[in-house]
Amino acid sequence: MTQARHELAQQTMAYVLAGGRGSRLKEMTDIRAKPAVFFGGKTRIIDFALSNAVNSGIRRIGVATQYKAHSLIRHLQRGWSFFRAERNESLDILPASQQMDEENWYKGTADAVTQNINVLRGYGPKYILVLAGDHIYKQDYSVMIEQHVKTGAKVTVGCIEVPRDEARAFGVMGVDANDKILEFVEKPENPPAMPGDESRALASMGIYVFEAEYLYELLEKDNDDPDSSHDFGNDIIPDIVAQGGAYAHPFGRSCVMSGLEDRPYWRDVGTIDAYWQANIDLTDFKPELDLYTQNWPIWTYFELTPPAKFIHNEEGRRGSATSSMVSGGCIISGSQLHRCLLFTGVRTHSFAELEGVIVLPYADIGRNAKLKNCIVDRGAMIPEGLVVGEDAEADAKRFRRTENGICLITQKMIDKLDG
Repeated sequence: MTQARHELAQQTMAYVLAGGRGSRLKEMTDIRAKPAVFFGGKTRIIDFALSNAVNSGIRRIGVATQYKAHSLIRHLQRGWSFFRAERNESLDILPASQQMDEENWYKGTADAVTQNINVLRGYGPKYILVLAGDHIYKQDYSVMIEQHVKTGAKVTVGCIEVPRDEARAFGVMGVDANDKILEFVEKPENPPAMPGDESRALASMGIYVFEAEYLYELLEKDNDDPDSSHDFGNDIIPDIVAQGGAYAHPFGRSCVMSGLEDRPYWRDVGTIDAYWQANIDLTDFKPELDLYTQNWPIWTYFELTPPAKFIHNEEGRRGSATSSMVSGGCIISGSQLHRCLLFTGVRTHSFAELEGVIVLPYADIGRNAKLKNCIVDRGAMIPEGLVVGEDAEADAKRFRRTENGICLITQKMIDKLDG
């Protein structure tokens, strides 16, 4: 990192929007917000945005929470409490708290910042970096902030290349050869194509850089507009585009990659299928996301646990795992795992067979269970002999089964089996 970028990062406050439910994850977000959902064996989804900020040199961070925030707040208190005020560092947890009026909730992504303008002003940052707290990626934000300053943009919007037919799910921008945004449309039927490539479009990552005082002015004006939905993508960004002050920042320019990764990695794990695939992909011989690099660590709360243990060595009852990731505190007792990802403290018992299974912390897999292409929720107790992944019709009656055949299993669903 150059000295200039380091200084820009020090003048920046990151503001993470972490209040969303993530309803497409179904029962996985019944008791936790999407940013607090587990990912990759040890971390939570929000750890990626927070780690990117810290690794980029940003030491002032605010996290706006709302929906079922207890799990998220507890994680932040346990894993992100190393910031010290005497080093000009801070991490503020900012729940919706009637800062502006007597309404409890944040009314939109922009309102989530508006309600905390006084908190931001108290730290006196020169730039504000607005982040979505629910995506998986590694990015050096200082590169994006540097571009923002050099272009003199009013707002710089982080963007990724996506196939045009997939772009309908995003805010999409049309740009010129100098990255100036000419149009910005939320979830369009006919997304504008990239310059020089009709098959692809530029989709917003939900990452924005503003000069702080300019942002405060915009938000106060938006707050007084009765017709506004108080949302960055719907209201704030299109207005700046219309004034000619918005620029795009392609993710590939600031994506952090190790020697293992072939292309920039960014995932929205907002559906059960996408969540399963992104986690299972980590077990590949050459995964698209390298979690092993020392140069860009993903910080999180690490529980103190003993190493994973594999026991029994008899034919048919051998504790083994192939093409799998197994976290600390797990005991693989006479069971076989292939292409699985086990979080902390999981127990699998004798003669169980798991393939393509993600097991969240402290779940227990009973004897003779046979599971394929599943997600087992935290603390779920899989009963002895349960078979999932062989009979689609039976699976759909008992569990949450997607069109692609991935089953989500929670303790509530298990309890209903006994009834």
